[in-house]
Amino acid sequence: MLIYGLHPVETALQQHPEQIQSLIMLDHTLNPRLQKIVSLAEKHHIKIQFFSKEKFFTLIKPTLTHQGVLAYLRQVKSQNEEDLMTLLGNTTHPLFLILDGIQDPHNLGACLRSANAAGVTAVIAPKDNACGLTPTVSKVACGAEQFTPFITVTNLARTLRELKKQGVWLIGLEEKATQSLYEMALRASIGLIFGSEGSGMRRLTKELCDFLVNIPMQGEIESLNISNACAISLFESVRQRL
Repeated sequence: MLIYGLHPVETALQQHPEQIQSLIMLDHTLNPRLQKIVSLAEKHHIKIQFFSKEKFFTLIKPTLTHQGVLAYLRQVKSQNEEDLMTLLGNTTHPLFLILDGIQDPHNLGACLRSANAAGVTAVIAPKDNACGLTPTVSKVACGAEQFTPFITVTNLARTLRELKKQGVWLIGLEEKATQSLYEMALRASIGLIFGSEGSGMRRLTKELCDFLVNIPMQGEIESLNISNACAISLFESVRQRL
């Protein structure tokens, strides 16, 4: 897995240097921020390579905000239904984030970052017709996908039914719902479900929800970006659990 940019690479070096295999930097005079990254890499005995522009841009598009630094992380693989059942068996009052068809890697990355910050047990998404783990996702997530399990499932409806059998309450975020998120108890075993950016949750996903809730809006804008709604909802659960 490749990540790029000053902040994602520096964060990975500071928090989880064992995940980094090597660094690649543009061969030019280092500014103070890049020098700090070099010092951190040397401290953790991480290999650094300096490439010319021509060689550097064989690895990454020049239009991406790379800021002269790339890092190769140890490969993270999406987990599956079997891993999910193992997590369920080993976790008391799990908190799942369930994404029903998010397409935009920036949104997925932001959701993963919020999920990690909120201590989510796992993020669950369908294998098909949804964004998976990509370098863009990893950059936006600041490497959160390295530490919060990302579980892709073949049949989301079947997985939701199994979660319900295991005592997980499914709560779907729906802007037309009549019940507020803030009226909902979120301390038990919970799966918070969000639909795709355009059409929201699919019909069957919505039917499998135990509750549908909305985030009360006070202004003229009728809806939030999916990643913002995700962060608000997850941290309402964190607030209640604390």
